[in-house]
Amino acid sequence: MAAAMLMFALPAANAQKVNTASEVAKLEKADAACQDAKKGIKAATWLNRAKSYTDAYMAPTKELGRGVPVQVLQMNVGQPAGMVESEFMGMPVIVCQYEYVDVYVNAESGMIEGWDQKKSVKENLAETAIESLKKAYELDAKQAPKIITQAQTLANALIQQGEALNNVNKTLEAAKAFELAYRALNIVPEAVNIENGGNLYNAGMLMTMYASSLQGEEAMAAFADGERLLSEVIATGYNDGVGNVYYFLFHCYYGQKEKNRDEYLAKAKESLLTGIKLFPKNATILDGLMQLYTAEEGVGDPAELTIMIENSLNEDPSNYDLWFGRGRVYNALKNYDECIKSFEKCVELRPAEFEPNFYTGYFIIEKANAMVEALNNDPNMTYEKYESENAKINLVYAEAIPWLEKAYEINPSDVATIEYLNSLCFRLRDMDGMMDKYNKYHELFLQTR
Repeated sequence: MAAAMLMFALPAANAQKVNTASEVAKLEKADAACQDAKKGIKAATWLNRAKSYTDAYMAPTKELGRGVPVQVLQMNVGQPAGMVESEFMGMPVIVCQYEYVDVYVNAESGMIEGWDQKKSVKENLAETAIESLKKAYELDAKQAPKIITQAQTLANALIQQGEALNNVNKTLEAAKAFELAYRALNIVPEAVNIENGGNLYNAGMLMTMYASSLQGEEAMAAFADGERLLSEVIATGYNDGVGNVYYFLFHCYYGQKEKNRDEYLAKAKESLLTGIKLFPKNATILDGLMQLYTAEEGVGDPAELTIMIENSLNEDPSNYDLWFGRGRVYNALKNYDECIKSFEKCVELRPAEFEPNFYTGYFIIEKANAMVEALNNDPNMTYEKYESENAKINLVYAEAIPWLEKAYEINPSDVATIEYLNSLCFRLRDMDGMMDKYNKYHELFLQTR
């Protein structure tokens, strides 16, 4: 396979086209100019230094990109020193080995899927480029357009590199790349865009993930870095759309509890409470709250969540997201009746939407499942009593069908809805009309397989 991939390659050098000595010479020349008494006070000198360092940072990967054909890779970068078969993100690849990078090429399509940079022209290239751009702006704010252009070029390279690093599980390095991209784009105040907070969010999220892989003092130090990044994300006003920033911040606080248990548990709790108030539909935040309340003595009573949501509903009784969150909370507390009432209210507010109809049916099933579990765990149940109680449970299961049928009517392509209707109607096939329903939904179910 590796040999076949090279058959159409154009003649190329046997080494990656990165002239290390030339790049280093350019950096040294740019450094010397900035140290010169006359040249060092000019913004243009620092802009030139920033460009030199940006170019050196980009040199090993500037010709790389996902979806680039291997023939283009070899034409622009050179022929690899070696090739081996391997796997990358679950797919078979050919690893093209260069001096600076290993490039992962899809073994079937011949397209680049990713890469792993093994070394750089020099350490701290991106950091030095950012420092140089800052200095240029300090010396002459009128150079802002040129600074913004260079900052964007550097940021784009950092974002691409952050994604590539994350794909090869270099989580810490990926986090740093995304943070530097954010810093680069924040140099000129008038160019600051709130969406740039997404780069900082990625950095904080990845730092949290990295910290979770560590233990002891190393973990706490990494969690502190995650806290710094995610707190800044919130301060920028950036919104990740669903509120997961608060969940990751919770983990950063919780991961530092050995420093001061009371202080960091309080911060962890507050982060989740703030998140669930702003994003009441976020099941991940809710799960975090339930885990925190049950795992840590004295943190609080899960019933606090219902009080908080009820108070919010008193102020805004038609808030769909709050009713959705209320249902999630009561489900977590195993109060299925209140949970179902919440989703019925969601249907009342949005009767023509798939989501509330589906979840009303889904949580009715959850209620019936809990009843089945309780029935099966009763050691004193007689056969007659079991049959009687099981018949009552079937009536509960049957209550889910109209809701799921409405959900199917709204979105007939949803596989989960069809699967639930198929299994429910089979279970209830002895009830009047259920066999016909089963035949209908079973045929649809088979079409999804």
